Amino acid sequence: MDDVRQTVSSGSPLEPQIGFSRAVRAGNHVAVAGTAPIGEDGSTVGPGDVHVQTARCLDLAERALQEAGASIGDVVRTRIMLTDVSRWKDAARAHGERFASVRPACTFVEVSRFIDPDWLVEVEVDAVIGQAPS
Repeated sequence: MDDVRQTVSSGSPLEPQIGFSRAVRAGNHVAVAGTAPIGEDGSTVGPGDVHVQTARCLDLAERALQEAGASIGDVVRTRIMLTDVSRWKDAARAHGERFASVRPACTFVEVSRFIDPDWLVEVEVDAVIGQAPS
């Protein structure tokens, strides 16, 4: 699989319109695109709750990693984008619940807004398969 490019779709109708994939695997590298707190029904999960929204984003990112043949243990970097960085501790708690033993490089940044005004957070994840911590 080292020379193959694999794309993972979330099924979003925006993917073909924008021209992106939920995740892309190239060799043993996996990049998961900005992942929003969207429920199975297309609505925002946890309106007003940064912790719940971050956990949902991480659930979706983990699903994309798995479809690409990676796991949470392979994650080497995360980016947490918030519309209000003063609420970073709520996002950090969800991140810590998922990555306490993995401890990837992590950045928190504030953005002015997302496509949907109910989204308070989006998460990006990068993984290198076979680099799980020992």
